[in-house]
Order: sequence, then structure tokens, then C-alpha cells
Amino acid sequence: MIAVDRGRYRCVVDQGTGDERGVTAMRARELGRKGVVVGDRVALVGDVSGAPDTLARIVRVEPRTSSLRRTADDTDQFERIVVANADQLAIVTALADPEPRPRMIDRQLVAAYDAGMDPLLCLTKADLADAGPLVAEYAPLGVPFVVTRRGGDRGELRGGDVDELRGHLAGRTSVLVGHSGVGKSTLVNALVPDAERAVSHVNAVTGRGRHTSSSAIALELPGGDGWIIDTPGVRSFGLAHVEPEHVVGAFEDLAEGAAERCPPHCDHLRENCGLDGWVADGHASRARLDSLRRLLASREGEPE
Repeated sequence: MIAVDRGRYRCVVDQGTGDERGVTAMRARELGRKGVVVGDRVALVGDVSGAPDTLARIVRVEPRTSSLRRTADDTDQFERIVVANADQLAIVTALADPEPRPRMIDRQLVAAYDAGMDPLLCLTKADLADAGPLVAEYAPLGVPFVVTRRGGDRGELRGGDVDELRGHLAGRTSVLVGHSGVGKSTLVNALVPDAERAVSHVNAVTGRGRHTSSSAIALELPGGDGWIIDTPGVRSFGLAHVEPEHVVGAFEDLAEGAAERCPPHCDHLRENCGLDGWVADGHASRARLDSLRRLLASREGEPE
């Protein structure tokens, strides 16, 4: 399923057979309260010809391999699935206009690790500010990154930057997340020229951009070399649903120490945490432990 609009779901059928076609469907009543989100693989019945004015029915949602989730805030127990079946989370952050928000990046990294997705930092607008300090801040995490710059009279992305980004996305299903105005739509238009996503402008006073994407949409990369899912800009990323052990598990060099030396129910933020001794004995670096604790503190609701 690649898009949803007012109760109508846009699906692609016969994917990979050379006879792909778009089909509009509605959700069958027998699904009950089960939600259908972009990225879901579904079973359709009825008219699946894709002809104008035809409508199929979604009668089953196949098991998901991953679910990117968030809550409204850190106290809200109602979690929302943003997209399903993606394997990479591209965290899009502008280096200026608007200024980067590291705590937002941290939260999205936590969501990626919790979902079992590989993170990718995509740093935009490097023509306005140096990417070096932010790259250095996340270097201990070992998260891959790509930097893009604008050039030309119309602000197009430089071709070499787009090619590098495309290399990270090739053969994968990647979700683009970030708050408004960071340049997600510009990236999408450079990667999929036919997408024609509206580009927002950032308010110089508030630092906020216009929400140009009102719902998630999946787009196939040219040549069938992967998919990208563009999502609406967000101003917060609640993590009430994330268990701390899921975050620790993403740090293999620290997870072993947590299992061996930490007391039961250790949150890894207090003085009796066994990870301090684990690092002191040379099993992992202090920078890695600091990064882990920053992510855990972000989950606990530290200000962004």
C-alpha cells in the first residue's frame, strides 16, 4: 500500500512481474479496528484491474517485518504506526534554516533502533553551514551519513550529493523523517523527478516550515531500485512505547556489559550502573557510553 487519502487506499499490485498497476481500495469491514498504513502488504479482492472508477477491498494485512512507531508525547500510551515494512530510517536534518535539533535526531534514532531499522543521517543545506560539528557529534554511534548542498539559480541539489544519497537508498525501503522545512521534499524531487512534491519555505521568525506533505506516500526510485516513503513534517517524536533494552541492544559492545555487570532493572543512567566499569576496563569507549546515555535520556523526556 503506497498512499491513503480520505479512506481510500492506493495499492500497487503484481509488483516485480512487469505488469504493475495501481489499484484503489477501501478497507473491508471484517478487518475491524486493524489499521492499514503505508508500506503494508495487503490482500485484495474485488475489481483489481486498476481501471478508472473501480474499487477493490483490503481483506487482510500481512505480518509486518518492521513498524516505525511514535506517540504524541512521552506520557501518551497510544502509539501510532507511521509506516510498515521499511528497513532504513533516513533522518533528514537541515544544518541551518532551520537550525538542527540534536534531541529530535536522538529520538528518531531511538525509534529506528526500536523498530529494527538501520538509521541514516541526511544533513541538508550544507551550503549554509558546516556539517563537521554535527557529524562529529554522532560519529561515536557509527551512524552512516550523507551531506547535501544546493546550487544553481533555482536551488537544485548538487548531482554528486544526490548520487551519494541514491547509493545509500538503493535496493532498500527507506522512510524520510524530519521536521518541517528541512528539505525532505527537495530530496524527494531530486530522487524521483516525477514526484513533484511541494517545497516549503521556513518562517524566518518562528523557524517553522509549512507542512507540505499531509500524509505518508511511498515512491519507487527510478529503475525500480528501491522505495522511499516521504512523511509529513513533525515537531515532536514521543517514545513512550520504547523499552530501554531495545536501545541498549543496538550497542553490541555495551549490551554484553549491561548483561554481565548491571543490577536488575538498571536504567544505565544512575551511579550504580555497571557500564562505567565495563568502559573503564577497556571493553568499549566512553564516547559510546555517553551516546547511549544521551539516547536513553532522550527517551525519558529530556527537553529537545
